[in-house]
Amino acid sequence: MIDGKNVLGTDLQLCCSNPMTGYYRDGYCRTGGQDFGVHVVCAQMTAEFLTFTKQQGNDLSTPIPAYDFPGLKPGDRWCLCASRWQEAKEAGVAPPVILDATHIRALEVVSLDELKQYAL
Repeated sequence: MIDGKNVLGTDLQLCCSNPMTGYYRDGYCRTGGQDFGVHVVCAQMTAEFLTFTKQQGNDLSTPIPAYDFPGLKPGDRWCLCASRWQEAKEAGVAPPVILDATHIRALEVVSLDELKQYAL
């Protein structure tokens, strides 16, 4: 188990280890001083979201072998920037959220009620 609380106030749970996600690439949506994007929302990818984020300049679907990044596909779980998830929500393409794996710092950007509306 990892240090940190989720948006429900309980221990932060693993988001995904295949592909390995998280700012620290440990499977958890934790953040720290160097994580300017605040990658704290554990979300399950959808085709609509992957298209949206690529249009915003963050292509998560194309593999980058040099960084051992396989490229994401619908159904994969990934730690997203809280602000990008909020942008996607406003655009009507927010992916579903895994609340027990979403870090409490997400609440600095988005409300628990909003996250619950998209909870898996």
